Amino acid sequence: MVQFKNRYLVMEVLVDPNHETGDADPIVLSGFNVTKAIKDSIQLNFGECGLASSLLSFQVKYVNPITKICIIRVSRDDHKKIWAAITMVRSIGRCPVSFNQLDLSGCIQVCRTKALECDETKFEQYKLLYGDRVTPEIEKSVKNNFERIKALEN
Repeated sequence: MVQFKNRYLVMEVLVDPNHETGDADPIVLSGFNVTKAIKDSIQLNFGECGLASSLLSFQVKYVNPITKICIIRVSRDDHKKIWAAITMVRSIGRCPVSFNQLDLSGCIQVCRTKALECDETKFEQYKLLYGDRVTPEIEKSVKNNFERIKALEN
């Protein structure tokens, strides 16, 4: 029996700081928003056939809306096509964004470690930037996300 091979991408979502909105944080990042943006990009750039072939194993496994780190699972055969589509995503909703790849791996454990390391670093930067505005609810939410990432499996 042959095992189905996957690739895991650890991505950072970079929100355009020059985008004028009335909100302090212009986008609420969720798995649904990221999935929709990537699927739309795949369909736009590779057509219906490209979208259908890549949906077999495509899944956003983890998204942290505060640190804007996400883990995406794709098939080994389609990972370059999906990676290209991710780089062509220009907005999520009405907010201009770009993606920065932090890691690519064949196993979830390595990506989980890298994502946890990046999450912790980015949250420390977030606390320094926002100072007193970091509420206990935000800290609790981030700690819950850290626990979710530690529990990730295939």
